[in-house]
Amino acid sequence: MEPSQSWTPLLSNTESQVHGVITCDKQMMQSETCSMPATLILTTLVAVFGSYVFGSAVGYSSPAQSGIMDELTLEVADYSFFGSILTIGAIIGAFVSGRIADCVGRRVAMGFAEVFCILGWLAIAFSNVAWWLYIGRLLVGCGMGLLSYVVPVYVAEVAPKNLRGGFTTVHQLMICCGVSLTYLIGAFLNWRILALIGIIPCSAQVLSLPFIPESPRWLAKVGHLAGSENSLQRLRGENANVSQEATEIRDYTEALQQHSEASIIGLFQLQYLKSLTVGVGLMILQQFGGVNGIVFYAGSIFISAGFSASIGTIAMVSVQIPMTILGVLLMDKSGRRPLLLVFASGTCFGCLLVALSFLLLDLHKWKDLSPILALAGVLVYTGSFSLGMGGIPWVIMSEIFPINVKGSAGSLVTLVSWLCSWIVSYAFNFLMSWTSTGTFFIFCGICGFTVVFVAKLVPETKGRTLEEIQASLNPFSTKT
Repeated sequence: MEPSQSWTPLLSNTESQVHGVITCDKQMMQSETCSMPATLILTTLVAVFGSYVFGSAVGYSSPAQSGIMDELTLEVADYSFFGSILTIGAIIGAFVSGRIADCVGRRVAMGFAEVFCILGWLAIAFSNVAWWLYIGRLLVGCGMGLLSYVVPVYVAEVAPKNLRGGFTTVHQLMICCGVSLTYLIGAFLNWRILALIGIIPCSAQVLSLPFIPESPRWLAKVGHLAGSENSLQRLRGENANVSQEATEIRDYTEALQQHSEASIIGLFQLQYLKSLTVGVGLMILQQFGGVNGIVFYAGSIFISAGFSASIGTIAMVSVQIPMTILGVLLMDKSGRRPLLLVFASGTCFGCLLVALSFLLLDLHKWKDLSPILALAGVLVYTGSFSLGMGGIPWVIMSEIFPINVKGSAGSLVTLVSWLCSWIVSYAFNFLMSWTSTGTFFIFCGICGFTVVFVAKLVPETKGRTLEEIQASLNPFSTKT
């Protein structure tokens, strides 16, 4: 946590400690107390149940494959469709995510998404024919697409500016936990039981949502100013002075009320150009940097390079979660831009190592070195991605768009992310059959371009309120 940042919304006296707050150091040549209210922690944990659901859906198809194919007598093509239809559902969910979250609120949108996921998991668990599997997987995908937008946006809107980056990155951490634990549990349990277990975090979130406050910024947007201030008070603690933060939210929201809510087409205006370029650009570069190809086909990459698929995959997963945790801790200390610059360079280097591994195989030279380079490259890529391009684009997406266009802009950015994810996942095997070496040199070049893109266009958002960030990026959006 940066000692030079203001903690005004979180100031409390020592009496707050009996309400379960955590104290930390203050800045500006004074030793004051800042607090992290239990309500804020609980609210974030409830929200990221949705992130765990996201991860468990992604991780389900791999451990369930043999059981489903044997029991329902599916061909490889049938199961490939089962796996890919999740992304189609996510694209549908992403397309409507912003509008739903704007119309009914962030909490209701998360609950709505979980209903889709629960129905989907039930359809999968009790299916006896392939069509029920497909319907269930599509429903889970729709819920996942909605959650991929609303969870980081909600967490960013409720967290104080000094903690917003780390709290929002917990979204990515819980996705990693969902994937890894589903892999682990699926190794020991039947695929039907594994699907039923997928219902548990969905139900936990649905039952917990009534007990957490709605986003104060969404409440201000829809005109519930008293509710907005009450929600902010709950999130900052009973004894915190929230008047300045509440006034800033109210004034900025009222200035934006002069503008009608933009549709996706309406986003393509000069006043939103920089935000849109940053948000969409980061998502395109995140996916075209090759993450889904590397994660989904890590086993085949290791085998092609002459390395054990099981050992390589275990090593990759063991790197991913610790690095994501480190990203959570560093987000509000180091800032978004430095992490992106350093670790986008890391993904570039990782792809270069894998490309060199395949190049040595093609040249029939130093074949013993090739598996080592492949393993090192994938591990460097995975660790760097977890610290940089894995979670930070979602953090920035949740910060840069004004409240009057956040729904449409968030839908567009999330939709672009899922479309690019599908393109890379679909094309990866074709690219690898064309040229493994060339594929990873392409990914290396894209990761290198990401460094340039971040250096030139991506702003630092650490320690600034959402209103300050959005006003600086969209200077005309609050002018009449």
